[in-house]
Parts: sequence; C-alpha cells; structure tokens
Amino acid sequence: MKKRALNVWTILIALGCGSEPRLNIVMIVVDDLGWIDTGVYGSEFYETPNIDRLAASGARFTQFYTASPVCSPTRASLMTGKHPARVNITNWIGGEQTGQLLQADYERQLALEEATIGEAFRDAGYATGYIGKWHLGGEGFLPDAQGFEFMFAVNHAGQPGSYFYPFENPNWSVTNVPDLADSDSSAYLTDRLTDEALTFLDRHRAEPFFLVLSHYAVHTPLQSKDALSAKYQAKAAALDVEGEEYEAEGPSRTKLRQSHPVYAGMIESTDQSVGRILDRLEALGMDDRTVVVFVSDNGGLSTLPARSSNFATANVPLRAGKGWLYEGGIRAPLIVRAPGARAGATIATPSTSIDLYPTLLEVAGLVLDSIQYNDGVSLAALLSGGEAPDREDLFWHFPHYHGSGNTPSGAIRSGDFKLIEWLETSEVELYDLASDLGERHDLADAMPTVVDELRAKLTAWRTSVDARMPTPNPEWR
Repeated sequence: MKKRALNVWTILIALGCGSEPRLNIVMIVVDDLGWIDTGVYGSEFYETPNIDRLAASGARFTQFYTASPVCSPTRASLMTGKHPARVNITNWIGGEQTGQLLQADYERQLALEEATIGEAFRDAGYATGYIGKWHLGGEGFLPDAQGFEFMFAVNHAGQPGSYFYPFENPNWSVTNVPDLADSDSSAYLTDRLTDEALTFLDRHRAEPFFLVLSHYAVHTPLQSKDALSAKYQAKAAALDVEGEEYEAEGPSRTKLRQSHPVYAGMIESTDQSVGRILDRLEALGMDDRTVVVFVSDNGGLSTLPARSSNFATANVPLRAGKGWLYEGGIRAPLIVRAPGARAGATIATPSTSIDLYPTLLEVAGLVLDSIQYNDGVSLAALLSGGEAPDREDLFWHFPHYHGSGNTPSGAIRSGDFKLIEWLETSEVELYDLASDLGERHDLADAMPTVVDELRAKLTAWRTSVDARMPTPNPEWR
C-alpha cells in the first residue's frame, strides 16, 4: 500500500492566500556527467556556455558527492532523501555480477511505501512532472506511481535504445524509449526531451510546479549529432598534448585526457538543453521565482577493463571513474540557482545527493515531519551564505562488482580524511583529500589510529542502516 507522502506540513508560503507566489522547481539530472565535464568545473575541451551561465547566476558546489558510484542508488537517494543502503537499492538495477563474493541482495524497484519528493510536492499542491530516465523499477513502479502526475519518455532500463529516431534498439527492447513515435525522423533524444519540458513549463506557468528533466545523456550508447561530432573531432586533432593517455587501475585502465568527439557532442547538446530551459523561464517571466538544480547521478565513465577502447571522458585530477568509490566515481557537479542564493558563489562544504530532498523542500518554503527523510540535511542556508549543516561524516556502501573493474567496497569521508574498505580482503586505503585530491598517497600504514577510528564508524553506520553485505561465493576458484 502506498502511504501518504506527508505527515505534518507547515506551509511557510501561504497556499493561495498570500502575496508571495510559491517557487517552482526544475531539477535537471544528467546521467554519467563527470565532475570536470563542464567549462565552469574546469574542462578545456567540452564547451558548456549555458551550464556556465547557470553557475554564474547560482551557487556551484565543489565537494558534492553522489550517494553511489552508479545510477539507480543515487536516483533512489534523490527521490527519498535516504541513503541507498537504507532503501536497499545499492546497485544499478540489472547489474548482476559475482566474483570471489556473491553480491549483496538488493531491491529491483523503489518501494511504493517510500515517500518520494514527487509526492511531497504533489501533496503540497504542485503540478509534478518527470521526463526521461528513471531506472528505479518497471511497470507499477514508474514515476506515475511515485507522485509524478505527468510522465514522459520513461523506459524500463538505464539507457536509451538510441539517441536517434525511433529511439529503439531492435536487439534490446527494454531500452526502447516510449512516447516519441510522432517525432520527426531527424530528431535527437536530448532535444525531444527538452521540447516536452518546455511544453510542461508553458502548460503550468500559472501554477507552482516541480519538474524533473532526467536526461538519458550522456550515458552510452555514445551518439551525437554529426555536426557536433565533426566539430570536436577537429578540436581533438588540434590538441597539443604530452604524456600518457591512460593509466592502470587494478585490472582496468583509466582515461587521462578529455578528447572523445562524440561524447563532447553529447555534452554540448545537453548544454543547449539547459540554455533552452533558462531562456523559456525568462521568456515566461518565471526565472526569478524558479529554482533550477543541475546535477549528475555519478562520476564520469573513464575507467573500463583494459581491453576496452570506447572510454567516454577523463576525470583528472580525480582518480578513476564511474563504478568506483575513488573521487572520480562519486564526486559530481551540482549547481543550484534559487531566489536568495548568492550569484556565482562557490560552496566547498562536503554534501551529497541525499541532501537535495530536504534542501528543495526548505527552499520552497515547505517543512515536514523528519520521518520523511532520515539521512539528508538541508543545504538551503549555504545558498545564502549561512552556516554549514552539522554533519561529521559521509558514507558509501557499494557491495557489488562493476563492469569498470571495481570490486565490493565501502567508504567514509570524515573531515578531509577518506577511508575505502575492500570487502573481498578487508584491506583499507586512507587518503587526505585536502593535500591529495587524486588519492595517490595511501596513509593507512602511517596512520593506524585514524584507520581504526574511521573503520569503526563505517562498520557502526552499516549496522545502523541495516546494510546488506556480500557473502562468500562457494563456487569461487
């Protein structure tokens, strides 16, 4: 049974009887976009003038983390404000892989009993819409069952069949994207999702709304418009670079240079989408009362088995990428533009995707019973230059193997120290991120007291959220 999304509401901005119109929310979620995949975050290869424009008018978080190095767990955290381990969605749905350990059991859909952010805004009188990638369950567990009154182009998989019409893969039907049959034969998926987002803005201009535009981009399959691919092919050919292009990461290797022309074209199309959203909000006279959030669901795809060739991006100076608990897998971009937020501000407070649920509620003027979110803290005060939330530690639980070569692992960040525990061997690594952002100098042997303290915290936290653990594989040889 689906429980009500709210228990006790206090509406700080009066519903229909006050002089202040309620704030709208647009949350743009990009799939697999790395921390340094935009100009404002430091890329010198990708061109993102509209994302940079958003950052200039909002706040940019430089130490923002996703709750997981893969998509479904992070998306569960965005929807619930809970850690993925608490809702038992710790792997990307469909990620079945074993090794020395049998991966921890996990749920293949977000339980209907969970109170989602969509339900919170819907029950507060907002029009709610969800467009694009979901990957939190199939039929009966899609956005329309989780508080979103309008749903468009949501398939049952973690990627599209194709970015080009008819947006299908004849050999993998679960990836086919619905609702797009009437598209022009030259249509590109990122553009079509944006078209529908603009229609939603037009349709609900006279009422408060909460819209999630969840792009399939920049996830594989890597496909961009020919003109953009050609543009970046020429740009890549003109690069004057020295040094190695890859480095070893266990059995895998990591790309060290941003140079993929197709991936770059996908990023530019995504940037154009952001620009169209910002322009439409301005044209409708809603830009000063609409919160815009731009976020990724995990780090960039830069680390793959050594035999692979189609590496999407590079996360340097961060180590590794998607699928790993090194910084490259979990540090991601977050930009928030909101009334009262400091334009062009840079916020270095460590934060996580779990925090966006309470943050958006507070920014919108809505306060609810704390039973609704157990793990996140509001970042609203930071947007206006206030105090950082009172929180000592961040935790990650990834008891799974990943196609990038990662093995089951967990991590904790406490202050500037970060400890990674490898669950196959119980070995640990310790890094001081303040002086070693690239996680090159393992301090575990030199600082055993810190290791013991952080390991005890990580173990206690796993117990507190009833985290499911991997088990020995009896068939492992």
